Amino acid sequence: MNLYEKIVAGEEKISLVGLGYVGMPIAVAFARKVKVVGFDLNQEKIKLYQSGVDLTKEVGNEIIRNTKVEFSSDETKLREAKFHIVAVPTPVNDDHTPDLTPVEGASTILGRNLTKGSVVVFESTVYPGVTEEICVPILEKESGLQCGTDFFIGYSPERINPGDKVHRLETITKIVSGMNEETLDTIAKVYELVVEVGVYRAESIKVAEAAKVIENSQRDINIAFMNELSIIFNRMGIDTQSVLNAAGTKWNFLKFYPGLVGGHCIGVDPYYLTYKAEELGYHSQIILSGRRINDDMGRYVAESLVKNLIKADRNVKNARIGILGFTFKENCPDTRNTKVIDIYHELQEYGITPIVVDPAADAAEAKRLYGITFEDKSALKELDGVIIAVSHEQFLHLTEDEISSFYAVSEKRKVLIDLKGILNRKEYEAKEDYLYWRL
Repeated sequence: MNLYEKIVAGEEKISLVGLGYVGMPIAVAFARKVKVVGFDLNQEKIKLYQSGVDLTKEVGNEIIRNTKVEFSSDETKLREAKFHIVAVPTPVNDDHTPDLTPVEGASTILGRNLTKGSVVVFESTVYPGVTEEICVPILEKESGLQCGTDFFIGYSPERINPGDKVHRLETITKIVSGMNEETLDTIAKVYELVVEVGVYRAESIKVAEAAKVIENSQRDINIAFMNELSIIFNRMGIDTQSVLNAAGTKWNFLKFYPGLVGGHCIGVDPYYLTYKAEELGYHSQIILSGRRINDDMGRYVAESLVKNLIKADRNVKNARIGILGFTFKENCPDTRNTKVIDIYHELQEYGITPIVVDPAADAAEAKRLYGITFEDKSALKELDGVIIAVSHEQFLHLTEDEISSFYAVSEKRKVLIDLKGILNRKEYEAKEDYLYWRL
């Protein structure tokens, strides 16, 4: 029997290296069909999974309690598997250069525990060439094995959308690639066990790497265009969403909307592509232009708030501003690379006191990464302004009375910043005691 047949027969296992928002759901999906080892260095995370707690909220506690994944922080458990999937984050450094430390570390650990006949598939978003030029040498050095003879590699970019209950691993076409036809065939068949809509076989590993990195770069550029339009239309006194709704009636108009662009994909991947381009002597123009616009949106929102505070005759210094939502996207606990932190810091520069409330966010993660402590919703009182930054389900049903209760009793107008446009704009603009603003 070949490796795929042995996996299906239960004679060989699959391993997942990295059990975050991407790796854990993949491990759970495969465990419904075959034997799976789920490895992560974070012992506390492993203990939570073993006790039936889904800290990512991607699959839910009940599924975690009943999954057959063998969760472990013991790297030697990887030796029990022959098909390895690496799903660790690939962030950027402060200077926007790629930080390959996680994927290099995962390659080192896996290499130490790699056995002959194994297939290693990387899912982490990287620039073209990383898998073969950086990861393979580490695997070879640590294992003492030779790629192409003793083990084989492939690349299959993750496309899971955290917090999205519709577009899941099973319902998104999976790009797969391998170092040769036999490896590609094995990888394709293994993923077809769980991907209901099927796989797309890319012609090479570099093609698959490039496909992933341009997916998010394209989205980033489109959102940057919307953000620039928002800035322009705001100066014109035109509501951006009204313009987009009108333009969206044309069959080929792309429906993107302005907003903060954070997370570990859209706000990061373009820098991987431009980094590699610059290594080859090409300096990006469109991609980096879009990045500059999106990276500057936190400052723009803070400035707009300040202008509205002045317009409402409220003091800027020592103003109390409630920020509703801190994660990088709605209905997801992930705070990594959130752009709400840019608004928070900009407000502090003006001497403003931000009060952050986010019932959906990972509070411990936010404290560790940003030194921020979330407040309970009851802390939203005596405010000078409110920023609805993330459209969590918990915020979609806020009533006018609830919102009004957040403000200090005053004859001055209430400044309300609705970044995601979840409220009825016309209703709040018609109220004399409100100053309503949105992107």
